Amino acid sequence: MRVTLGDDGIAVLTLDRPAKRNALTSAMWGALPELLGQLAAEPGLRVLLVTGAGGTFSAGADIAELLDVYADPDSADAYHAVNVRAEEALAAFPRPTLAVVRGACVGGGCQLAVACDLRFAEPEARLGITPAKLGIVYPPVPTARLARLLGPARAKYLLFSGELLTAARALEFGLVEEVAADVEQRALEFARTLVQRSAQTQGAVKQVVTAALEGGDPASVSATWERASRTTPDVAEGLAAFLERRPPRF
Repeated sequence: MRVTLGDDGIAVLTLDRPAKRNALTSAMWGALPELLGQLAAEPGLRVLLVTGAGGTFSAGADIAELLDVYADPDSADAYHAVNVRAEEALAAFPRPTLAVVRGACVGGGCQLAVACDLRFAEPEARLGITPAKLGIVYPPVPTARLARLLGPARAKYLLFSGELLTAARALEFGLVEEVAADVEQRALEFARTLVQRSAQTQGAVKQVVTAALEGGDPASVSATWERASRTTPDVAEGLAAFLERRPPRF
């Protein structure tokens, strides 16, 4: 995995195994939480883009590695635990996360894309989650996350069949938010818009939505953010900028 952090507040995390279509190894899954923790500690970081090298997001898990993993029940359990920790670390990242999808976004690759806040795809992208083609029981955490995103019937449609969706069908399903011919440019454009908005508002939105969807207490989470906002300059700056007819400087 490769990370670039620009002085514009936008970081790009690239799955960088193009010779293997960015197939995810156990070592890659295992390294992701620490890497995300380091990025979260970057004071200037405002938006994280997640993408893949060589015109492919990710073809999913490294199947050659899975032959050994699933040869033993304990190793399979350990693999899934590492996999889910990585997914949860991405979902919990404190800044907005955008998956930039080109080419195949399959299996574990789609699992990572679903863990991002938003997904942007090129027209040629193909997305799907394929455990039914391998006889694998998909773990409960990504299964539930997919159902929350798409609704239960559409999640079942994907997981029952293992079929890949075109970008246009993925947009219809709600699996991606936008389809653009120059998807990298469009995602960067949107990320630059987010950088100009309040990080305080964005952080609150992430946590309140998560609490609402995952059985937490959204009112309590919102109240905590509201109390904190009284001692930060964002509201005063936003109101002043509106009255002065200028862009806010958050």
